[in-house]
Amino acid sequence: MSTLPVGIITVSDRASQGVYEDLGGPALRRAAEGYGWQVIGEVIVPDNLERIQSAIRSLNAQGCGLILTTGGTGVDVRDVTPEAIRGIMRVEIPGFGELMRMRSVEITPNAILSRSLAAIVDRALVIALPGKPQGAVECLSFVLGAIPHAVKLAQRVPTSC
Repeated sequence: MSTLPVGIITVSDRASQGVYEDLGGPALRRAAEGYGWQVIGEVIVPDNLERIQSAIRSLNAQGCGLILTTGGTGVDVRDVTPEAIRGIMRVEIPGFGELMRMRSVEITPNAILSRSLAAIVDRALVIALPGKPQGAVECLSFVLGAIPHAVKLAQRVPTSC
């Protein structure tokens, strides 16, 4: 799936206001391009449920088969990315979040606080990744092997498995 169309959403109040430089989005862009994927849309939104959902739907409408979010997966009162995704998903795929946490906790004990997840929204695989750039890229690498098949399933492409 070398030409996989990807959308990237940075969820951050401060980055969306220009107070803080977005580092997570560019880190995910570099990782995605390194995997041979085509990033066709990037957006920065505040930690706001409706804005996150709107960004996911917009990237989906632009043809993104994979949508990566970075930020908003912790336990702070403003962290609402998982709730935003669950509010519009067709189905959650628990194995993604489980594997990301399992592998991440080997690197940092605070990974157990992460609420990263993956779900099918419309015809896209949406993966909510941590806000720290290194954590986002690492978590993406942990689930890389399942992404092409999950995107095919999201897009309702017949598969033999």
